[in-house]
Amino acid sequence: MHRRLFEADHAAFRETVRSFCEKEIVPHHDRWEEDGIVPRELWTAAGSAGLLGFMMPTEYGGGGARDFRFNAVLSEELTRVRASGVGFAIQTDINSAYLLDCATPEQKARWLPGFCSGETITAIAMTEPGAGSDLQGMRTTALRNGDHYVLNGQKTFISNGILADLVIVAAKTDPDAGAQGISLLVVERGMPGFERGRNLEKIGLKAQDTAELFFDNVEVPVRNLLGEEGQGFRYLMEKLPQERLAIAVAAAAACESMLDETLRYVKDRTAFGRPIGSFQNSRFVLAEIATETQIARVFVDRCMEELNAGTLTVAEAAMAKWWTTELQKKVVDRCLQLHGGYGFMAEYPIARAYLDTRVQTIYGGTTEIMKEIIGRTMGV
Repeated sequence: MHRRLFEADHAAFRETVRSFCEKEIVPHHDRWEEDGIVPRELWTAAGSAGLLGFMMPTEYGGGGARDFRFNAVLSEELTRVRASGVGFAIQTDINSAYLLDCATPEQKARWLPGFCSGETITAIAMTEPGAGSDLQGMRTTALRNGDHYVLNGQKTFISNGILADLVIVAAKTDPDAGAQGISLLVVERGMPGFERGRNLEKIGLKAQDTAELFFDNVEVPVRNLLGEEGQGFRYLMEKLPQERLAIAVAAAAACESMLDETLRYVKDRTAFGRPIGSFQNSRFVLAEIATETQIARVFVDRCMEELNAGTLTVAEAAMAKWWTTELQKKVVDRCLQLHGGYGFMAEYPIARAYLDTRVQTIYGGTTEIMKEIIGRTMGV
């Protein structure tokens, strides 16, 4: 499908990303999955190639192009080569928005040059052992004491948690104020009392470092408060639609990639003297996948246009997130079935995709939470 959404600059960026993936990621990703983490050198290489700070102002070493279509290009190309363990999206799709919109000029001068170069890897810590989708239920506190906050608590399932140099932490600066008592603090590597737990073992996204984070009387300077005190929950609600759309972009791209992979397989694999793709059931399944994937692509592209225009609603982002990720689950299951026994073999890409896909309907807000958000906007 010709996508009128993209222009010449995006096409040129896509070529840059594609070349980077083929040279710096594809030959090494299997080893990173065994290691459970990617090397820091990958991040600095990506920074040198302009893949991390394209949305940041040029004075900090960025590309000056705050246009979500560039984010989509990066996500689509990483998905195309099945680079499921590369955590660039945490930096480019999520934390970039917080730092651009909430950081002071002094904070930007401190943090953005490293952000763009890849020398500073970032994470965001919202989820706790007892608080996932219910952010107001978080128990991590940050109480003001003179010129710093004393941060105590625990976060879990934090992507880039092992590698991160800066972590945006959501904490209660006023435990009695509910949502109005949540603030965002930037915790830096090496702050006394900030400890990382183990690199968590997951069923998929094997090369993505995911960790528990512990804060024991961490003294965070007031100058590391991101935005205004007590406004953290509002910031989270404002930025979550972009995060959810980013997940939808990856889901749609994954559906396309899995369809292409499966088409190649069913054209080459034979049974009863003919390609298995030529059987009516195979054609019908493939036709359904192609149609639903096309529908997902059209809707996601429209949502990207609305995000750039500032008109994407919370409900539309939730619709895109739940529908595309549930479709991704369905597509990978059908594609694996068409691979037969080979689909169950770990060395086949479709088998890895099956495991990597499962988290898509969970992080960024579960499917059930997305439907709840949509339902509330409908007045029910």
